[in-house]
Amino acid sequence: MDRLSLATLDRLPAGILRPDYDRTTVATGIVHLGLGAFHRGHQAVYTDALLKDDPRWGILGVSLRSPDARDALRPQGGLYSVSASDGAGHRRRVIGALTDVAVAPENPAGLLARLADPAVRIVSTTVTEKGYSHDPATGALRADDPDIRHDSLNLTHPRSTLGVIVGGLRLRRQQGLPPYVVLACDNLPTNGHTLRGLVIAFAELVDRDLATWIAGEVRFPSTMVDRIVPATTETDRNEVRAALGLDDAWPIVTEPFSQWVIEDDFGGDRPAWDRSGAQFVRDVAPFELMKLRLLNGAHSTLAYLGYLMGCPTVAAAMAKPDLAGLVEDMMRDEVTPTLPTLGGFDIAAYRTALLARFRNPALKHRTMQIAMDGSLKLPQRLLDTIRDRLARDQPITRLALAVAAWMRYVSGTDELGAPIELRDPLAGRLRALADDAGPVAGRLAPTLLSLTSIFGSDLPADARFTTAVMTALESLLRNGTRTTVEQTRRATR
Repeated sequence: MDRLSLATLDRLPAGILRPDYDRTTVATGIVHLGLGAFHRGHQAVYTDALLKDDPRWGILGVSLRSPDARDALRPQGGLYSVSASDGAGHRRRVIGALTDVAVAPENPAGLLARLADPAVRIVSTTVTEKGYSHDPATGALRADDPDIRHDSLNLTHPRSTLGVIVGGLRLRRQQGLPPYVVLACDNLPTNGHTLRGLVIAFAELVDRDLATWIAGEVRFPSTMVDRIVPATTETDRNEVRAALGLDDAWPIVTEPFSQWVIEDDFGGDRPAWDRSGAQFVRDVAPFELMKLRLLNGAHSTLAYLGYLMGCPTVAAAMAKPDLAGLVEDMMRDEVTPTLPTLGGFDIAAYRTALLARFRNPALKHRTMQIAMDGSLKLPQRLLDTIRDRLARDQPITRLALAVAAWMRYVSGTDELGAPIELRDPLAGRLRALADDAGPVAGRLAPTLLSLTSIFGSDLPADARFTTAVMTALESLLRNGTRTTVEQTRRATR
C-alpha cells in the first residue's frame, strides 16, 4: 500500500480533513523538544489550524533520544493523521504542521544552529516529568544527573532538555539575537515557573553571566494541556490504514476533547492559538492544579488499582463499578475541596466529563503506560493533594489507597505471582528496596516512604499519612485489590 505523503493527499477519502494551506510556504517558527504522541495530538493540531492565515509557525519536531519518529514521519514529509475517536465514531484529519523532524543525539551541534535561526521564536517541550532532570519533591535541579554533568562541560553537544535549551540561548546571545520563548507543555506544577528555575540553575553551572541574561530576558509562560493521547498500537495502525486507504507509519488516535490554557506572557508576537481553540489567560495555575489533581490524580489511581485488578486499560478499569465509584468519590470528596474557585467554571461538570472520557471505549489507554514513572508523578498528582488535606485535618483514605497501590505495584509481582515490568527512573532502587522489605506492609511501606525525593521529609513524619498508607497496603497484600477497593468504598460512603 502507498504511503501517506504530499503526493498522495488527493487520494484520501472524502470527509478526511487535510492541510488547507501551501506547505511550501510554511516557515519553522517553533522548535518542539519531545516529539511524542501527545505533542502531535495536541499542540501540533492547534498550530496546524492557523497555518493558512499565518504560515510563520511551522514546527521542527525534535526527538531527544530515539530516531523512531523521524524514521516514521520524514518519508511522509512530516504528514500524519489524527483520529479523534469515541463511541460515536471517528473524526480524522491529516496534520501538516511539522516542517521537519530531527534526532538530537545524531547532530546536537546542528540542532543548536537551528535554534539560533532568527525565525525560531518559540521552543516548546513535552519531555515527560523525567525529562527535566529535577527532584519532583522539591523542584530542584539534580546537578548529579549524568546528562546534566555532561552538558555543563560540553554545551556544544548537549544531551539533556535543559542543555539543548540553554545551549541554543547561549548561541543566540553570542550572535546578538533576541532569545526565544520557552514554552513548557508537560504536567508539572507551574510548569513555566518550574522550567525557568531549572534552566537558570543549569545555566549557572555553565556561565553566571548567561544565567543572569536568561533570568532577565527569557520568558517562560506556563500552560495547562489536556487531552488523552494513548500510545499508538498496531491495531490503531491497521484501522487507520483501512480508513485512509494509505499507510500512515505513526498515526495518532485520541479523544475528541482537547484543552490548552496558556499564560499570555510572550513579550511580543505569538501564534494565534486562541483562534484554534486555546485559551490565553493571566494565570494558568488554577486550571493546572485542577487538571493535575482531578484528571492526572484519578488517572494514576485507576492505573495502579486497575492494573492490580487485571484491567489492561482505563476503560476496562472504569467498567469495574466499585473502582469507578471509588475514583468518582475521591475526586468529589477528597480532591475538589483542595481546589481554588474558578469563576464561572463548573468543576462538577468537569468531573462528570472526566468520568465519561475515562469510559471512552475507543481509547485503549493502557494502565501500564500511565503507571510508568510513578516516582516522578506521585508528588504533584497525589501527594500535594494529601498535604493540603492534612493541613486542614481532613481524611485521606482514598488518596492513601492510591499511594499504597503504587507501593504494591512496585513490589514486583502481581496478585497471581507474575512479574510486573517496572518502568521508572528509580526502578532499580525501588525494586531493591521492595525485595529487601518483602511483601509485608510493616516493612514495605516505611522502606518506600524513606525516599525523600518522592515523599519529602514531612509526609513520612506525619502519623496520619503513614498510618493510612500502611492500613491500605496491608489490606491490598492480605485481601487483594478487588476486596480492598470494595471495602474502602463502603467504609467511606
